[in-house]
Amino acid sequence: MAETRIRRGFLDVAGGQVHYREAGAEGRAGGTPLILLHPSPGSGRMLQPLLQAMAAGRRVIALDTRGNGDSDPLQGSPEKGSPEIADFARATWEAIDALGIGRCDLFGSHTGASIALEASIQAPDRVGHLIIDNMALWSKDRQTVHIASNSPAQKPDMIGSQFTWAWHYCRDQYLFAPWYERTNANRRSIDMPSPETLHAFVMEVLKGLETYHLSYSAVARYDKRARLPLAKVRALVSSCPSDPLMRYVEEVHSLLPGAELRILGDVETDDGAALSAPVYAAFLEDRPF
Repeated sequence: MAETRIRRGFLDVAGGQVHYREAGAEGRAGGTPLILLHPSPGSGRMLQPLLQAMAAGRRVIALDTRGNGDSDPLQGSPEKGSPEIADFARATWEAIDALGIGRCDLFGSHTGASIALEASIQAPDRVGHLIIDNMALWSKDRQTVHIASNSPAQKPDMIGSQFTWAWHYCRDQYLFAPWYERTNANRRSIDMPSPETLHAFVMEVLKGLETYHLSYSAVARYDKRARLPLAKVRALVSSCPSDPLMRYVEEVHSLLPGAELRILGDVETDDGAALSAPVYAAFLEDRPF
């Protein structure tokens, strides 16, 4: 049976450290290493079910995006301002280099999907396969609202209001899509996670309280429609019926040259990851699926 124990560690990179979770074949045998890039605003912990489900026969690593979870933030510059998705993609390659990995496969979900896409454009010769699991393609008006409302900057205060904010912020992401438009029309028809899962999500957001918004804001500004056609690697686009971004999956698929399309499970859940993993594995191994 495949080793599914999760190992954790830190990588020394420019400007700090990157935290990662790893499972599988210790990377030295089996298939090409698979790098998992998580949705905002949490951490690689959100993809723990998929990490374990994909670990048979290959090395699988879930990175905490810089400024999220336990990874140190990227620094903007006076000239550029806040970091952009291209900066997060370059930081991903820095982490992959620190892991000693040359060629890899990339999986990204939501914010992680944009980072994975941009990383594949930056270094196509290093990417065997690319999996885009849900990506939003907003209109200009929706993009403006999203940039203004989705990821407010936060700081600790003397009455601890950040704790209440984080709990409701994380909880509301399961109740509404988008979370900041709390109306019946935007209510999600999904079950709430267990208290333990919600608590873990909140704790990961609190770790990056003052920097979680940097990647979230960067993905809102990222011109996905312009960048998707530039990908030159073998690609798969996926979504699941309960994901609020599934409405965009056909357009994402149409913009990504030669991509496959599959509707699978929610990779943040054990059942969804178990459903999705065999399809992803077949794609990564160039088998029929």
